[in-house]
Amino acid sequence: MNIPADFQAATTELKDKVILITGAGAGIGKAAALCFAKHGAEVILLGKTTKKLEAVYDEIMALSHNPNEPGEFSIKEPAIIPLDMKGASKQNYIDMATTIEQTFGRLDGLLHNASALGSIMPFEQFPEDMYQEVMQVNVNAQFLMTQALLPVLKKSPSASIIFTSSSVGRKGRAFWAPYAISKFATEGMMQVLADEYDNTKMRFNSLNPGATATNMRRKAYPAEDPTTLKQPSEIMASYLYLMSDQSKDVSGQALTISR
Repeated sequence: MNIPADFQAATTELKDKVILITGAGAGIGKAAALCFAKHGAEVILLGKTTKKLEAVYDEIMALSHNPNEPGEFSIKEPAIIPLDMKGASKQNYIDMATTIEQTFGRLDGLLHNASALGSIMPFEQFPEDMYQEVMQVNVNAQFLMTQALLPVLKKSPSASIIFTSSSVGRKGRAFWAPYAISKFATEGMMQVLADEYDNTKMRFNSLNPGATATNMRRKAYPAEDPTTLKQPSEIMASYLYLMSDQSKDVSGQALTISR
């Protein structure tokens, strides 16, 4: 299933929604945070680098004073959660969920955007410690975070959880072993949750953003001309669609952003 890239969202599409974005300091996570805030959401920025999160916070707050972004509401002040998913424990996520519930009362959206690439190399040469790091960030941390946040998500009248996938998580590719394996696991996690919470107020989908100009993409394809790629801000229609109530009947889908 594909989402039309030209989906048009109302300015108030996400008004009063509380949405957590992981990896919010750069790339797609940053673009999503800005986009969601522009459409009325109260965003929670999670990432491992406080300085980057603070810069995104400043950009969002600056929208309140931008005459070109008048909107129909006041921009909500974002929250910041500095957390390194590589080393975070189950208790860290439980504490985070408790804080979100005490502060906001509920969570309406969760964008699992943060991922670790590792390196592109032959399967037999891949270092165990790098494999473990990729799996920790891309699978284990997402499992523990989602598990901790489910009670808070259940308090939403219509909660959307988006897992970030990849083309190599739907068809394996040579030399991409740990990243591809982790994304196959991501797809499986999404499917299990979608089936388990079928006919509830929560929906779970995976989204493959495709070739986008991000730091991870540059690391994976160092010889590629980034000017030939879509910018993160250019693919936000799909993220808006999945976070909006217009997708309330869409769950368990492996989605791809059409070009």
